[in-house]
Formats: sequence, structure tokens, C-alpha cells
Amino acid sequence: MTAADRKLWSELRAALWPEQAPEQHVHDLDSVLRDGQYWGFVAQAPDGHAIGFAEISIRRFANGCDSQPVPFLEGIWVAPQFRRQGIAALLLDRIEAFVTERGFQELGSDALIDNTESHAAHRAWGFAETERVIYFRKVLQKK
Repeated sequence: MTAADRKLWSELRAALWPEQAPEQHVHDLDSVLRDGQYWGFVAQAPDGHAIGFAEISIRRFANGCDSQPVPFLEGIWVAPQFRRQGIAALLLDRIEAFVTERGFQELGSDALIDNTESHAAHRAWGFAETERVIYFRKVLQKK
């Protein structure tokens, strides 16, 4: 997908990340597409209807990866009625071809620690778990 696909892309993002307002997805896409290090891939049914998508970015580094920079799977989603039919695996095949054509040797990803369904999917797609991390933050007050 490209910037011209923002409307469709933002709708797909809203299906994966519904906690964010649709207009925020459009804004976020505008932001990430500026640097040329972010791509979206869409899966379509034979009738042309979008049934899934995946996003990758190039990160300076990714936990558990040996190379730098590294392509990173930012999100992947398939419409419920099309799941368990290999659609996500096809998206990942396309992404792997895309990044290996550009000289990359590995693909990073992550999942929330309690998202066991995503863990299983990643293993099925050929990912190996590298580490588990809990992130912390502290909001700083100006003194």
C-alpha cells in the first residue's frame, strides 16, 4: 500500500487497533510514510476486497535480532472469516521476499506478553522467541 491507499489502510489499522480513533490512524500513516522506511501490504479476496494486511518498518535495532537495522513486523491482521486459511502466511511470504530483495537477513516482531494466540501464530510463521521483556516508564515532572 502507499499513501494513496490511506483510507483503506487506516480502516484496516482500525480493525487491528480499535482503541485508536480512525482519524488518528490517518495521521499516524501520514507521519510514518514520510521517511520511506514503512510499508503496508494488503491481502485481497478474488473479488478485490481487502481481507487482511501487514505493516513493516525498518528499525535501527530490534531486541533479539543480530543485524542492524532490521525490518520489523509492526502489525498483521486478517478478517475473522478468512483466518486459518494461510492468508497471514502469504502476507509474510511477500514481506520476506520484499526485505530479502533489499539485503536484509532477518525479520523482527513482538507481541504482548499475554497474547498467547499471537505467540502461537508467530511460531507457526517460523519466528523464534528470543526474549521476554516488560517495559516500564516514569513520567518526569519538570522541577
